[in-house]
Amino acid sequence: MSLSWEPYTLQLKTTWRIAHGASDVRHNVFVRIHEGLGEAAAAPHHGESQAGIIAYLKEVVGREWDPFRMEDMLNQLPVGSAAARAAIDLALHDELGKRLGQPLYCLLGLDPGQAPLTSFTISMDEPSIMAERARASGLPILKIKLGGADDEKVIAAIRQATTARLRVDANAGWSRERAAALIPRLAEYGLEFVEQPLPVGDIEGLRWLRGKKLGAPIFADENVKTAKDVAAHAGAVDGVVIKLMKSGGIREALRAIHVARALDMQVMIGCMVETTLGVTAAAHLAPLCDYADLDGPLLIANDPYDGVCYQGARLVLPDQPGLGVRRKPA
Repeated sequence: MSLSWEPYTLQLKTTWRIAHGASDVRHNVFVRIHEGLGEAAAAPHHGESQAGIIAYLKEVVGREWDPFRMEDMLNQLPVGSAAARAAIDLALHDELGKRLGQPLYCLLGLDPGQAPLTSFTISMDEPSIMAERARASGLPILKIKLGGADDEKVIAAIRQATTARLRVDANAGWSRERAAALIPRLAEYGLEFVEQPLPVGDIEGLRWLRGKKLGAPIFADENVKTAKDVAAHAGAVDGVVIKLMKSGGIREALRAIHVARALDMQVMIGCMVETTLGVTAAAHLAPLCDYADLDGPLLIANDPYDGVCYQGARLVLPDQPGLGVRRKPA
């Protein structure tokens, strides 16, 4: 079986603004191995680019691919772009499910009805604009992007606009001192948890924050890519965010989830700015997790795939073989 790819530019419905920067488009790559489909998300704050992903794929294009030897195939991949490796991993899992005639969740022994509700992300903007987006969403769980000068004003405005459950994500945008001062004030508005409050790599800072018992659980995101990273955060955080594009695909994401469980951590399955293709793959793992943040398709104006559907915040997985994703008619 041969590997091929297609670069694709995602047009975002609104400007995607987080502590790392802002964008109106994202440049992802779709991968195909025989009938298997995968996606690589070029997240700039993880050092990924469309050009880098394609360069990685060119390194491995001449290989033979066998989904029934998937573990060997993936272990033999060179180091490099985690997003590119994730796309290959997804395509192999999709091909495996299609050959066996079963959805991926069946191959994993999971019940799709057990998937947690997903949050919907409100990206950074003026407090009044963020509050209006929160109100207009009508959704029961919101993840609020923070890391600016008006973080407390943002949460106050959003709380006035909606009774939704709130999670906040600083995307590594706070110092230890700012996080310690701000989290207790934000917690008064009712937070499920605070995601990645400190700069990437500051595990001891996370441990210090958690020890202060500031009124909201602490989750690590950018810090955690693989199962080994999860283990390094034992005792430092209450939970971790697992994303296929960070881990290098489904195989390593499963390992990371099981390590987190063994260490008594909670788990949220998340996504980058991805189409229905990548998000559907992640949704197959959602029944293993406590929380889901799988709203990528809701942020994109030109999503070319059908797959996971949304009934409000409920994730409805397709019952077709493999990932169950299909390209929309042109």
